[in-house]
Amino acid sequence: MLMLPFTNEEYQERLKKVKAAMSDKGIDVLLITDPCNMYYLTGYNLKSYYVNQTVLVALDDEMPRFIGRYMDATVGVLITTWLSKDHVHGYSDDYVDNTTKHAADYISGLIKEFGYGKKTIGIEMEHDFITPMAYERYKMGLPEAKIVNGSKIVNWVRLIKSDNEIEMMRRAGKITRKIWEACVQAFEPGARQCDVAAAVLEAATRGTEEYGGDYQSGPPLFPGGEHAGACHLTWDDSRYPDRYDMYMETGGAYKRYHCPVTRTMCLGQPSEKFVYTANAAIEGLQEALAVVKEGVTCEEVEAAWRKTVAKYGIEKESRIGYSVGIAYPPTWGEKTVSLRPGDKTVLKQNMTLHCIPGLYYEDFGITISETFRVTKTGHEKFYDIPFDLLIKK
Repeated sequence: MLMLPFTNEEYQERLKKVKAAMSDKGIDVLLITDPCNMYYLTGYNLKSYYVNQTVLVALDDEMPRFIGRYMDATVGVLITTWLSKDHVHGYSDDYVDNTTKHAADYISGLIKEFGYGKKTIGIEMEHDFITPMAYERYKMGLPEAKIVNGSKIVNWVRLIKSDNEIEMMRRAGKITRKIWEACVQAFEPGARQCDVAAAVLEAATRGTEEYGGDYQSGPPLFPGGEHAGACHLTWDDSRYPDRYDMYMETGGAYKRYHCPVTRTMCLGQPSEKFVYTANAAIEGLQEALAVVKEGVTCEEVEAAWRKTVAKYGIEKESRIGYSVGIAYPPTWGEKTVSLRPGDKTVLKQNMTLHCIPGLYYEDFGITISETFRVTKTGHEKFYDIPFDLLIKK
């Protein structure tokens, strides 16, 4: 077995919380297919999420079960998780990309074999790694079961981090700082966008002397110039001109825990309008962070931002942040709380959020963000990177 990032006791505590949430919803068996949630409960950490796989949690079983493709189950599960061999089950390769049989058929058969064929079974229906076909095959294969929506049960348990998880976030934050430094150094007139991306990816992988980096949940983003309003733009092989405005969105990752950042940088002196808008964004972010502490609601944090930037004549329709932590492609968001009007979730100590109040227009864009931990009296930043515009003349 590889060295697990957490103790067996911590995994047991996580499992206990998930089972309590299942019980509250009347769910006997939960089929977990989100790789973040699989990792959270078992430590499973292979890039096999492109095929059907699940972690089965049953209220009457003290250990989860992994069910997946045999080439992952036979070795990968046993070396990356705390599961025993009798709780690991592999299906043959002919279930993959087969038009007549489906892995959900195999999983359904095992569920009946375990004695759960007439139980209430929750399925994570709302995430990126379960298909409508899988759901239909579960309904066909488990006709006597009550199949219900088990989405985000584990996500909400993950929302409040343990002290050990916070340490992972801190290490990811140190890698984030290294990434920023590499980006600043590479961003020069005449440099190709792809070369700046390469510098960022190298720094993200190398990490620090103490902690190497994981692969990120998505590519670094470099919207800039007249295309800066396209906030999820990546890069090409064009060269930067002498005068250019750009923002970077990326983040360090350690043991799958992600610490995102965005910063805005300029080659040459930006326009007065650009600087004015950036100053408004920075002040708004600072005021939002000043509100953060245990007991405050998510919408109250957003309201502080909105009230501040309104003085500058700025409005923003979209949310300004979300919870983060464990991540696999395609996103580092935990898909639970959002910093926006109407989200009355109360912040609690050891929640970790990415506040990213980006401003995206047709001809330019500015985004400056912060990933932080909620504390009893305020917040803890995970990296030390100035909010100010970086201007390279």
